[in-house]
Amino acid sequence: MISLVIVFFDLIDEFDLIVNRETITFAMCYAHLSIFKNKTLEIMQTKKKTLVFGASLNPSRYSNTAMHRLVASGHDVVAFGLKEGEVAGIKIDTELISYNGIDTVTLYMNPTRQEPFYDHLISLKPNRVIFNPGTENPEFFELLSQAKIEFETACTLVLLGTNQY
Repeated sequence: MISLVIVFFDLIDEFDLIVNRETITFAMCYAHLSIFKNKTLEIMQTKKKTLVFGASLNPSRYSNTAMHRLVASGHDVVAFGLKEGEVAGIKIDTELISYNGIDTVTLYMNPTRQEPFYDHLISLKPNRVIFNPGTENPEFFELLSQAKIEFETACTLVLLGTNQY
């Protein structure tokens, strides 16, 4: 909800800027504003089912923070980790599950521990895999490329914070 308010005020500023600096009819300004408004609504409605892989119960770990922020952003979140528990109302599974409809896998597991999970993660057929800092893995990059699964080396927290998730 906060991002909507910020975007709304940004749109109003954009509208004022156009009216004050250029001679444009009100109808053109309104159309310009409507385009931004529609795009904002489209972005806000795009919620991605995300698997946090390498989830931690420890509040000082980035996977834990990511789970809180994903839930706060309205994303459907599932989690896999080594220790059973709950974070942000999400149960952390300790056994591999064939989750349905996963859009994004965000990795929080170092490369040396990823190999036993390659096949399982690929079988989920996510649209993308995010390799958070410290999880970059050229061997897994190649397997994902062969399976035609997009991947990126990025920070989930930064992507969420900059509305690029």
